[in-house]
Parts: sequence; structure tokens; C-alpha cells
Amino acid sequence: MTAVSQAEAAHGSAADGLLADLESGRRRAAWPDASAPDGWRVDPSVRSDLLELFTAPGFREWGLQDAFHFRDRASLPVRGPGPGVRIVPGGTTVRAGAYLGEGVVIMPPAFVNVAAWVGDRSMVDSHVLIGSCAQVGAGVHIGAGTQLGGVLEPPGARPVIVEDGAFVGAACCLLEGVMVGAGAVLGAGVVLTGTSRLFDLVGEREIRGTPERPLVVPPRSVVVPGGRRLPGAFAAEHGLVQEVALIVKVRDERTSARTALEEALR
Repeated sequence: MTAVSQAEAAHGSAADGLLADLESGRRRAAWPDASAPDGWRVDPSVRSDLLELFTAPGFREWGLQDAFHFRDRASLPVRGPGPGVRIVPGGTTVRAGAYLGEGVVIMPPAFVNVAAWVGDRSMVDSHVLIGSCAQVGAGVHIGAGTQLGGVLEPPGARPVIVEDGAFVGAACCLLEGVMVGAGAVLGAGVVLTGTSRLFDLVGEREIRGTPERPLVVPPRSVVVPGGRRLPGAFAAEHGLVQEVALIVKVRDERTSARTALEEALR
């Protein structure tokens, strides 16, 4: 065996070990930690190791008869569903290194990227993107057409996090480390970035995110899209408004009933 092939073999073994650890849950990009700010601790080493995988040479091809063909980096293959997970036929891809908990359901088409975490009994609806390192808790519903942004750099940045029991409506977009607290409900079309401003009509306050500490949606908040008038004569003349997100209530039994999933869908 040459020195080059020895190096490639060592790199391949390390890559396989990393992906296996991520898929099994032994490692993850961020961990719940009550002692950490906002209750989460980021593991920068996961993303540092992932970035090494992206530099690995070589590509490989995958396919399913004549229906689907893929060509990607050899170090980042796709993975199967695993026991207890239901992936409905129709074009879904889950990359190796993504964790899928017991009872997860994924509707087609969807894409779950490397180092993402999807907790037990969560449902991922059609046309959903769960980006690299995004963390989705247990019993979460991710509505059709929603995007959870991925993050690889910088290694210490917080990924998008959706905590247990949250409901994310259709066509939402969560980016740049946004955290959705446990049991929160996002109405269809809510767009939030890490530096967004969230207006709380219940608590009569403004919640701001920063690059150092991204936006946190409080647990059990019900958030909907809204708008506010822009200042200035030109804006007034043309009736211009800026889209904002509004907390309009605290989740109650009526809200929970409206967002409940039929057991048959699982």
C-alpha cells in the first residue's frame, strides 16, 4: 500500500467513524445543556470534522434503477431510514451522518443534510429542507415547504434549533441560529433569522437577536407573520410596510387541537 493510499484509507476510516457517531446520536452539533445560555451547548469539533470531510477527494455515484441518479462526494453518501423510521417514496434524500429518531416520518420530497438531528416521532412534511447541523426535537411537526438553514462555518456558531413539541407551519424559513422554544407554534409563512426582531403582543416587548446570541422564540409562543408601517413620506405615499413576526398568544388547548396530527398519518 502506498503512502497516498494509506492516508486515504485513514481518512476514510475517520469519516466513517464520524458519520456513524452522528447517525447513532453519540455525537451531535449541539446538545441540550441547562447550564448553557438558552439551554444549548454547541460542539465546534463536529463542524470542524465535517469540514474535513468536504475537502476529501473523490466522488461516487448512487442510483435506483433508472429513476434516480446521484453524484456527490465519496465521503458524504446517502443513508437508509434505519429501524422505526418511515420515509415515504417520492424523492427524499437523507445524507449519512443525519440522526433520525424512533418513529420519524418523512414525506416526499425532502432533504435532510449531514449532522442534522430529528428527534423521536417528529414529522417532516413534503418539500422540507433540514440543513446541516439543524436540531429538531421530539414530537415536532415541520410543515410543507419549510426550510431550516444549515450551518458549517464558523464551527462555534449555533445551528437552527427547534425544541420538543414545536409546530412549524408550512413555508416557514428559519435561518442563522434561530431557536424555537419547546411547544411554540409558528404560523404558515413565518420568516426568522438570527438577527430578526420579534414583537411580543402578549408581553408587550421586542425580542431581538444578535450575531453573538441569535433570536429565541419563547416556549409555547404562537407566532404569525405581520407588518408595520415604514417611516418617511415616500413610504407613507406608497403604503409601504415591513414584514415582521408577531407573538399573538400563548399556546392553549384550542391551538394544540388545531395543530394536532392524526395518528393515522404516522
